[in-house]
Amino acid sequence: MTAESPELPLAAAFPDVDREQWQRLVEGVLRKSGVPKLADAAGAAAEDALATDLQDGIRIRPLYTAEDASAAAGHPGFPPFVRAGRPEGTAVAGWDVRQRHVYTDPGHANESALADLENGVTSLWLTVGDGGIPVTGLPQALDGVYLDLAAVVLDPGADFTAAAEELLRLYEASGVALSEASGNLGADPLGLLARTGDDGPLRVQLAAAARLAERCTAEAPKLRALAVDALPYHEAGGSTAEELGASLATGVAYLRALTSAGLSVDDACRQLEFRYAATADQFLTIAKLRAARRLWARVAEVCGASPEAAAQRQHAVTSTVMMTRRDPWVNMLRTTVAGLSAGVGGADAVTVLPFDAALGLPDAFARRIARNTQSVLLEESHLSKVIDPAGGSWYVERLTDELAQAAWAFFQEIEAAGGQAAALRSGMLGERLAKTWQRRSEDLARRREPITGVSEFPHLAEPPVHRDPAPAPVGGGRGLPRVRRDDAYERLRSRSDAHLAATGERPKVFLAALGPVAAHTARVTFAANLFQAGGIETVQEAVDAESAAEAFARSGAGIACLCASDAVYGEQAAAVAAALTAAGARRVHLAGKPGERREEFTGAGVEAFVFAGCDAVEALSSALDVMEVA
Repeated sequence: MTAESPELPLAAAFPDVDREQWQRLVEGVLRKSGVPKLADAAGAAAEDALATDLQDGIRIRPLYTAEDASAAAGHPGFPPFVRAGRPEGTAVAGWDVRQRHVYTDPGHANESALADLENGVTSLWLTVGDGGIPVTGLPQALDGVYLDLAAVVLDPGADFTAAAEELLRLYEASGVALSEASGNLGADPLGLLARTGDDGPLRVQLAAAARLAERCTAEAPKLRALAVDALPYHEAGGSTAEELGASLATGVAYLRALTSAGLSVDDACRQLEFRYAATADQFLTIAKLRAARRLWARVAEVCGASPEAAAQRQHAVTSTVMMTRRDPWVNMLRTTVAGLSAGVGGADAVTVLPFDAALGLPDAFARRIARNTQSVLLEESHLSKVIDPAGGSWYVERLTDELAQAAWAFFQEIEAAGGQAAALRSGMLGERLAKTWQRRSEDLARRREPITGVSEFPHLAEPPVHRDPAPAPVGGGRGLPRVRRDDAYERLRSRSDAHLAATGERPKVFLAALGPVAAHTARVTFAANLFQAGGIETVQEAVDAESAAEAFARSGAGIACLCASDAVYGEQAAAVAAALTAAGARRVHLAGKPGERREEFTGAGVEAFVFAGCDAVEALSSALDVMEVA
């Protein structure tokens, strides 16, 4: 821009580029890849080659433009509430920093609660009753807590009525007017059904939850009675759309129960708080929370709620499914991204779980890191000062729309099956989630979905992190399972640990590096990463047919793996494999796809092939079996 042309926009200095021109540039890059199916791609096929498939039939494209813009997202604080549940979003005071406390001892709960509140936490999430502090221990657990300032959220399981009565009594005993009480009493009968599979008391529990909602409406307008907890569906392996669809079906079931008990639709909506998982998939989490508000706004509208009551209140919790037990320090990075995503997505309350939560009771350091993660996001990054910072992104808006469409379709399936309770009782919901988890498990096993520190870049020599056992969570029986991404690899590592404890050393594989360094480095690195993911220690040495047997015997390994380029394999693999077999190797692997040489290699003694995209879990389990690692 110059004084002579004040109206000239900066973009005018650059030539216009259309999508076809961009696709031609992509074609050029793909031709250089050397991969046949990519090198031959042209036009839209070239663009499609860079796309990524997600669950729920959603496909992420490499480029989004104004042509991909979806339906108008509206304005913050107005239907459909995609951009925020309130006009100001979280810009005034930030979101609610909600720390979770899982203790059976009220004294320990009180100690950690006070430490959190003194250092940035704004509300407490307490497990009460089965698996938590006794209901009668609530006064001790909340001793010294300013109940008129700090919101209290209960996770009481089947004891929600007794826990709610005790908390309400505590407010009155502390001189805090119920009109000033805030938080959530945690009644969630359908969530309990999902966790336990016990639907016997469901009708009684729904009636009890309705009575609590009536009391809150009349006496404690800042206090909500029910939680619509979608975590059971996420933690059972469900996809994002399945988590959202199940939460909608649960919310609708609660609206029916509350309005049947005499509450208005508006009052019933105000008694619900929705709880979702936040994962390290940044954009998917952002889109999930935005889509959830849009979907619930539609449900509320159809039910006759006013716009003021249709805004969904959200509590986002960093995912337990993504947390790992090995190299738990990486969980700090995962929860930071998840917490950021929850804030950007517009959650009203955010819980960042401590990095060691998968190992037992978190220690003081882990709780400190968890709460300071949110303090950095709020106070140093000023993340809450911008309302809907992802809004206007063609990618985020399109992803929000596609996710909402997929979730609505699943919600309709549940409703067609008779509603949330019927879908849980019949097993329809559990079977659907199990199938989704099976598909994802295959991706995890083949390392298409890598787990840093577990399936990728494991550190076998790192001392294990120990924590005191945590109370057993509510669930089991006929309820939905709890899964973790690292489950299959954890079983492999546990076998290795047991072998180490019994023999003083881990199972070992000998990596036979053939040819010059340039020829074997890539596959040595790949093989070392792969075998260590199963707890198998690697011993590497450059060898040829004459030195392989002696080097293998020196290594103390039980199995071997050839590592080299395809050209070197053609020259040396057969002879070296035969030498290793003669030296006592129980199995010889080859790093790479065998191609047309399979019969040649297997005839020389190669029994297994490991390569990018192979079933790593099956290969590692089989290797441990061969070495007789129980």
